[in-house]
Formats: sequence, C-alpha cells, structure tokens
Amino acid sequence: MNKDKKALSILAKLEKFYGKVSPDLHFENLYQLSIAVVLSAQTTDKQVNSVTPELFSKFPDFKTLASASISDIEKIIKSTGFYHTKAKNIVHLAREVVNKYNCLLPEKEEDLIKLPGVGRKSANVILSIGFGIPAIAVDTHVSRISQRLGLTEHTKPDHIESDLQKIIPKDKWLKTHLLFIKHGRVLCKAREPLCEQCPVSSLCSYSKSL
Repeated sequence: MNKDKKALSILAKLEKFYGKVSPDLHFENLYQLSIAVVLSAQTTDKQVNSVTPELFSKFPDFKTLASASISDIEKIIKSTGFYHTKAKNIVHLAREVVNKYNCLLPEKEEDLIKLPGVGRKSANVILSIGFGIPAIAVDTHVSRISQRLGLTEHTKPDHIESDLQKIIPKDKWLKTHLLFIKHGRVLCKAREPLCEQCPVSSLCSYSKSL
C-alpha cells in the first residue's frame, strides 16, 4: 500500500473510532483563537481554557488587550506557565494587530508568523481553524504519530508538514491535525502507547516493530 492510500485508510479508521473531532481550545472569534493559541505553548488546552474566560471578560478584543498592563495579564495567565513571556507576547501581538492591521487579524501566513508568540505551527492553527484556509499544524502529537505510522521519516516539523501535504488531500488537512492530536492524547501516548486498543495498529510501523 502506497503512502497516499495508507494515509487515507488511517484517517478513515481514526474518524470511525473517534467520531467528529473539534479543537479543544475554547474560543468564539479570531481574537480569542489567536490569543488562546499563543497561551497554549508548553501547556495543555485545558489549562488555557481555565484562564481565558477571565482574560476575555476583562479584555474582550485586540484594542482593550493592546492597552492592558502586562502585570495585570500576568496575574490572570500565571497558571499557564512562562507567563512573563506570554503576557508580553499577547499584549504586543494585540498592539501590532491594532496599529498595523486596523484591529483585524491578518490571514496570510507570512504576516501571522511575524506577530509576537506566533510561529509556523500557531499560524497554521489560526489559518486552518480560524480562516478555513488549508494547513497542517505539526505539534508534538502530529509529529509523533506521523513518524510511528510511517508517514514520514523526518523529525523536523516543517519537513513533516511537507510530507503530510504530499500524501493527504487539502480538504483533509485540518481533520488530520485534529484526529492525530486526539489519537495522541487518548491512545498513541509518548511513553506508553496503548497499541492493543489502537484502531490503526495494523497500519502502524511502530506497533509492528514491538
């Protein structure tokens, strides 16, 4: 089975197993999505969701966040970790969006990755989930699962992204991202993967090597 057919078979099996998947981050608009994505670095979506209600209640848009005191933001987001850096990033991000983009989040990757706290992975999350523009965000789960399933031999996120784009249709890129994250959190864990329960173990290079 070539990689194209293998990838589609994997996606079909994962979708049947998990059903409809959606982002775990809670957000209602592009502003909330972009800020939540920046806060999600090096922490869990659950932890981010625990602080964003207060954050978005006090600072409901880019304009209010842009004028916020960084120390006030730090107090709210402290539990997400690296809060000094994250507070600076989201306030400075808001200021750039207000001053450079007239309060509208840019929808081009080259513009997004220039914003404080936004790298390629975060930009791809915003593009695919926020704007509906096809993109594959490669986080630790997507990276690990792509390697274990034999869909890539690379370890660098940008190379993995390129490999996945070559074998998966554009209209399934977001679904791939969400399903791989779900699978990584539930069964295909980093240290102790539950291969005996896995719906794609028959297609998995890692499982066959055990």
